[in-house]
Amino acid sequence: MAEELFIPKMGQTVEEVTIINWFVKDGDKVEQGQELLEVETDKAVFSVEGTASGYIHIGPYKVGNVVPILTVVAVIGEQDEAFQVPKSIEPGMEEKETLTIAEDSAAVEIKPQAIVPGTQAKILISPRAKKLAKQKQVDIEKVTPTGDSGLRIVEKDVLAYLDRRAEVSPVEKSIPAVPPLPESEVLERIPLKGIRGLIAERMLASAHTTAKVTLLMEADATKLVALREKLKTEVEKKWGFTPGYNDFLVKIVARALRRFPYMNARLSQGMIERLARIHIGIAVDAEASLYVPVIKDVDQKDLHTVGKEFRQRIEEIRNGTIKPDDLRGGTFTVTNLGSYDVQGFTPVINLPELAILGVGKIDSKPVVREGQVIIRKIVTLSLVFDHRLVDGAPAAQFLQYIKELIETPNEVMRTK
Repeated sequence: MAEELFIPKMGQTVEEVTIINWFVKDGDKVEQGQELLEVETDKAVFSVEGTASGYIHIGPYKVGNVVPILTVVAVIGEQDEAFQVPKSIEPGMEEKETLTIAEDSAAVEIKPQAIVPGTQAKILISPRAKKLAKQKQVDIEKVTPTGDSGLRIVEKDVLAYLDRRAEVSPVEKSIPAVPPLPESEVLERIPLKGIRGLIAERMLASAHTTAKVTLLMEADATKLVALREKLKTEVEKKWGFTPGYNDFLVKIVARALRRFPYMNARLSQGMIERLARIHIGIAVDAEASLYVPVIKDVDQKDLHTVGKEFRQRIEEIRNGTIKPDDLRGGTFTVTNLGSYDVQGFTPVINLPELAILGVGKIDSKPVVREGQVIIRKIVTLSLVFDHRLVDGAPAAQFLQYIKELIETPNEVMRTK
């Protein structure tokens, strides 16, 4: 009997993947544990291994197809066996068409929409799409489904509807669509899909659904710089790495979130949820895309542990082995562009989090202390927060405390 090859679960929050490469051809002999195909989630690339040894018979799934988790994409068995094509899949599908065969066991049935006359197909909606639609008060009958060959609404369909529904200003209405340039004038055309497309969708959703406010504040990082240099000498050989500023900042932010729990929150179904645990994401630029690995329970870990875990996540990103759950679940995000000589900036809130902290370059600047001009190491902090969940004064108190900790870092730096 043929063994089914299906897309495995890749974390609690991953609903679907994009097939980006088949390592074998239909009819090839394969071994159990052999890497057979490569798929991409919203943040990482993973290989799917064979579940048995035998001859593989691949279904109608090509590079570029999007399929939900647990979808059977091939079978492995005898040479004369074949993949049984589900009735919902017809021959001749275009390579880039979205394919979603397996039904979500938790999907919710809604009224049919955009069904060919005479058919009895029913439209389903995934749990995440249903939750988002409820939060944004979206009439799901107005949403165009793309999952299951047009028979299932997924989260990106609701986001696309919100994008279309967004109010357009008179100025924007007067701007004509940009026509494509001749090929001779274009260096390269890059489809807005995959990781880049998902980032675009989420940034757009963040901009449309948050009432963002930015607070800027300078902090004297002279003592922080000195502490880092001191630890560099003391622990580099013992730890195997030099503590970085991101390691310090993550610890400092965790301390501030514990003191001001209203900043460690999110909006869920009309309720402000203040979260008991502190999970901090750190924005990382990794060639093809932006990644935000999450360090869990930061307030319960020392500087060494935080730095070690952060470097492990970076290595996994580079190798393409990071787990989806290590890129999700953050309650606050820190993004540092100081290494690019950026002084200050306004980052985009990483939904559903309440706020994000942008950190600029630590630079030598003249400052006045007791009537004297001296040179100090100054860093610009940019706190972007959702004004729906917190007001300006409490947010400023939070940022002011981060500044205080940067200027007196020793009390929060417990090292082994």
